[in-house]
Amino acid sequence: MAKLYRCTICGDAYIGASPPANCPFCGAHMEYIVEAKDAVVNFDVSLSVKDQAKAEHALKVEISNSAFYMCAANQTDDPEGKILFKALGKIEAEHASIWRKILKLGSVPPGKESCYTPNVENLKESHARETRAIDFYRKAASESDHPRLRQIFAALVEIETDHLHLSEERLK
Repeated sequence: MAKLYRCTICGDAYIGASPPANCPFCGAHMEYIVEAKDAVVNFDVSLSVKDQAKAEHALKVEISNSAFYMCAANQTDDPEGKILFKALGKIEAEHASIWRKILKLGSVPPGKESCYTPNVENLKESHARETRAIDFYRKAASESDHPRLRQIFAALVEIETDHLHLSEERLK
């Protein structure tokens, strides 16, 4: 029997017989996906000056990464790469949406990034971007003043680590 689940990181709903291993929208791990009736999802967070700056930086990171991946999905010379980069672009756009909600912005500003035609170059750039994001989110998770932000930053470390492994596997 189908149930309604909700991701406590991005807030999006999922219908299925059981929760997915990862949120199909933001990539959060199963531990963050609960039955919708039990989900506590809060984007109305009081931000300290330090947390405001971290959230703004996170938004820029995710806009940039989403734009890069969408560019790569259109330009890369590898059919699987096109599929991978499109999926990553959608997930990174969802991450930007999380920060848009936290920052109480009406919309996510557009991003503009260049990419490469050779798939291997896009994979190398993906690896560098994910490494930078993980480093930033790990530090932000340890320094944030608000427990909800620490939760989101920690979840994003896990998600971006999953993305890092995708590029590492393909660079072998």
